[in-house]
Amino acid sequence: MSGWRGRSANTALVLVVGLIALVGLVVQSRGLDTTAEWAALPVVLLSSGALYVRRRHPVPVGVVALAAVGAYGVLLHRPGPIMLVFVVALYTVVDEGYLAVAIGLGLASVIAFAVADSYNRSPTSMNGATLLHAGWLVAVIVGVTRNRRAYLAEAQARAAAAEQRMEEEARRRATEERLRIARELHDVLGHHLSLINVQASAALHRPDPVRSEQALTAIKQTSKETLSELRATLGVLRQEGAGSLAPGPGLSRLDDLVRTAGRPELEIRTELAETRSLPPEVDLAVYRIVQEALTNVARHAGATTAVVRVRPDHDDVLVEVEDDGTSQPGTPGSGIVGMRERARALGGSLSAGSQPDGGFRVCARLPVRSGPAGERE
Repeated sequence: MSGWRGRSANTALVLVVGLIALVGLVVQSRGLDTTAEWAALPVVLLSSGALYVRRRHPVPVGVVALAAVGAYGVLLHRPGPIMLVFVVALYTVVDEGYLAVAIGLGLASVIAFAVADSYNRSPTSMNGATLLHAGWLVAVIVGVTRNRRAYLAEAQARAAAAEQRMEEEARRRATEERLRIARELHDVLGHHLSLINVQASAALHRPDPVRSEQALTAIKQTSKETLSELRATLGVLRQEGAGSLAPGPGLSRLDDLVRTAGRPELEIRTELAETRSLPPEVDLAVYRIVQEALTNVARHAGATTAVVRVRPDHDDVLVEVEDDGTSQPGTPGSGIVGMRERARALGGSLSAGSQPDGGFRVCARLPVRSGPAGERE
């Protein structure tokens, strides 16, 4: 559409300039009566038509316009409105950046104008028309040059600002991706290593062959899962041009998570209401939040029971993990911070703290249709 408008404007300009030059010729000659006046007619028409291609061929069109001015002066022995054709051509030459060529064309036109004007000048009169023409050309060259420099400076400033915005956006995306990878590694390693530590402690403090075998089996299974998830994460990072981590576990593996997170003195119940299909990023966030919350229960709470609830709430999904532990939470560590970052990245929120009747509660609200971070807080 913009190209069509540009061509239309160019055509309109050529027609207007050509019409002015043609009418000026007729008025100046008071009709086309002589052979020279009829010969000047194609000069006006051809030079005006050449303006249509002035943007693609600015210098040749400028030369054609200058030649037309000279021919007009030779034929009619006076300058005329055809100078408007030359002014438009000269403007284009300057605007396209050919300043030296424009100065040369301007000087040549002043000479041609002075020669043509000298035929009608008396010996005692001043050549004011020539000076006026020269002033016009100087104004065109200087004015367009100044505007062009200002335009180029503005274009360079816009380009620099756009490049800076792109660099800032790239840094922001890289930072977000780095934080997301850090959260994934923390959740994978933190959870599984905590379980290994708990099972190893149980095997050491209770030298029961049966329980020791159960603990070692659990350690073997947990370490296998750790290595599997770690390989998957690192495999994505090694891929050239990898932009994001592959989809991870979700609600479908929640039962396995609860089973491996438990210990003999800790009972974990799940209360899962039927939810619609969750987007992969929300499904992963639900799993990781429950995983981190259960890790904290196993490590710090001293709890005997814990409850995991996942249920829909309008356009959100609620995730709650409660325990009856007696340990007082200290300064929030990277686990709670990571859970909160996960929720905020999806446009949700997360709260964690002690309950009035004892125990600790983690509650996350995640929008099923994720929006901008912090939008729903």
